[in-house]
Formats: sequence, structure tokens, C-alpha cells
Amino acid sequence: MADRFISIIVPTLNEAENIPLLVPRVAAAMAGRKWELLIVDDNSRDATPQVCVELARQYPLRLLVREKPRHGLSGAVLHGFAHAQGDVLVCMDADLQHPPEKIPELVDTVVQGNADFALGSRYQQGGSMEGEWSAFRRLNSYAATALARPFSGGVKDPMSGFFALQRSTFERAGRLSPLGYKIALELMCKCRVRKVQEVPIHFGLRQKGQSKLSLKQQFNYLQHLSRLYDFTFPRLSPVLKFMLVLAIGISAAAGSFALASRTGLNLVACVGIAYLVHLAITAVFHARYIRTQREFLITTRPWADFGLIALGELAAVLATAWWLVWRLPDPGKSEVFLVSFAAGTVARYILRKELLQDIRGLRQELRLGDIQPQATGQTDPSVKDPQKI
Repeated sequence: MADRFISIIVPTLNEAENIPLLVPRVAAAMAGRKWELLIVDDNSRDATPQVCVELARQYPLRLLVREKPRHGLSGAVLHGFAHAQGDVLVCMDADLQHPPEKIPELVDTVVQGNADFALGSRYQQGGSMEGEWSAFRRLNSYAATALARPFSGGVKDPMSGFFALQRSTFERAGRLSPLGYKIALELMCKCRVRKVQEVPIHFGLRQKGQSKLSLKQQFNYLQHLSRLYDFTFPRLSPVLKFMLVLAIGISAAAGSFALASRTGLNLVACVGIAYLVHLAITAVFHARYIRTQREFLITTRPWADFGLIALGELAAVLATAWWLVWRLPDPGKSEVFLVSFAAGTVARYILRKELLQDIRGLRQELRLGDIQPQATGQTDPSVKDPQKI
């Protein structure tokens, strides 16, 4: 396997203390092989660039600095892959929690054809972790793994950021939309990986510096999972999300309807107030959706479309409520509420799915903003030329 050129991508943010410890160990592990090390730095405020310049005099190291980083660690890894020259691509962290000595085993696993994707695993037989995790952190890890199970299959450690794949596997990726730090999940899903082999590793403690895992990163992980569910289950996932938002909105609307009906207002007005509450809650979810998915939307006017749909729904609800009150001699409150909201739900589904032609864009082969520079030849304008650093 010595003739295969290997690119090792390490995303960094303020890792100046760890890089001098990492690079010699990588070099020792790669002795006798053709390799390069790409440090993709998200505009660190410490001495990371200067450290890399010094190390590049002795080792095959290239530095790419993203002055305006996007998509977090995942985006950094993909930009590293896009600029890599190797036939085999490896990703690992800079903090030495991933043992560089395991890189050859990961590489040989994919080169020999034993798997499409080799993953360094803490939980595979023979793997281990240094130190004791708190009960909360263990529960958090278990929950994250369980949520990824529908598209990670039987992989025991899909959260791992230490992996290898051949360039040909990476190039068959579709609609890459990274977010946060779980890039392995993104690639296993989008590259249509058929077989993953987990290589047992000893997961060490961070040597120096501070962990980048934060509450924000965990929210990003949930948003990332949402995208992967949409990709893997393009019909079922939007329906389930639609039903969830609908259930929350109707529950709040039912309470509003009950309060309004006690004031002596006529039933049509009460239904209108309740549906406005429902629309307000839906708008909150819509705002979150636009914020996280804006670059992947096909429509250029998401709020105008939302307003148009909302007006259509409200008209259907009020018309149904008025017809029930006018038609029935003594309509029950719950009857008017439920039938009117059913009409609004049907109107929402028809307007969103049929008239707006699937605002999520899942019917298109590619979304606007896909990050596939390896296929398009585009480069990231935020990446500095390492020769000028």
C-alpha cells in the first residue's frame, strides 16, 4: 500500500499547543508512505499559523486558513478534502484524542477493499477510553448515537471524528450540507457507504487547550440530524415534522379557543383568534427553518410564501367556522373548533405541497449552495493561499 498517496486533514481552532505534539507522531506513523498533512484552521487567535509555518519546514504540512469559517468543523474538513491531493482521505482531531498510530490501519482497511469507510471506534471490541465520563455525558453520547441509528446502521461509534475513505468514495457524495462537528455521519450517509468497518482505538484525553464541544454544538448536531433525516427519508421526514409542529400549534390553539370562548365572543371570532395563535407558533418553527436552511432553499421569498399560505389557511378556517355556525342550529364548540382546524390543515398541506412545489427542495437532485468543490472546481474564497501566510 506504500504507493497510495494519503492526505490527512486536521481541522483546528486555537490548537497551537497540540500541533507540535501531533505532527511528529503522524510522521512516525506514516514512515515509508506518501502523505501530506493539511491543517485547516478556522482563523485561530493563538499562534497556530506560526507553529504550522515552522513545522512545514520539516514535514509535508500545508496550512489553509478560513478567514470567514462556515459550517464549523464539518465545513473545515470538507474544504480540506477539496484541497487534498491524496487518493485516500483521513480525518482526525488535533487534540491527540485520536491516536495517529492507527492511521495506517484505517488507510489499509479502505485500500484493501475491506470497507468503503474505516472508522476509529471507542466501542468496538478492543477499543477503550481514557478517564471516566460523567453519567450525564454517557447519557448524552448514548442519546446522540441512538438518534443517528436510522442511517448509521449497526455502527457502534458513529460520533467518531477519526476516519478514512478513498477519494472515489468521497466524490460520489450527494448534497453535502455540513453543520457542526459530526462530519463522519454526513459522509456515511451522503456517500452512500455500503460497508463501514470500525477499527478499535484508545480514545485519549485532550492534551492541551479547551474542548470545542458546547451547548451550541449540540443544538447544531440536532439540526444536522434533521437534515440527514430529510436526505435519508425524503418523504417520511417532512411529514413527521409537519405533524409535530401541527400538534404543538393545535394544542396551544385549543387553550386559546377555550379562553376566548369564555369571554362571550361568537364562535367564528374565537376560532379566528385560536388559529392566529396556531400560525404564530408555526412562524417560530418557520423562522428556525429559514435560519438553518436558507442556503438550501429553492424559493427566494420564504416569508412571502409563508404569508400567502397563512392567509389561505385562515380563510379556509374562518369560512368553515362561519358555514358551521350558519348551517347548524346549535353547533358545539369543540365541533366547530375541530372541523375548522381540519379544514385549515388540509389547506396548509395542499398549499405547501402542491402550489409551492415542495419548499424543502427535496425533489431536486441538488440544492443551491451544495458544498462539492471537488466536483465543480470551485474554491472557497475564505481560504488563504498557504504560501502567503
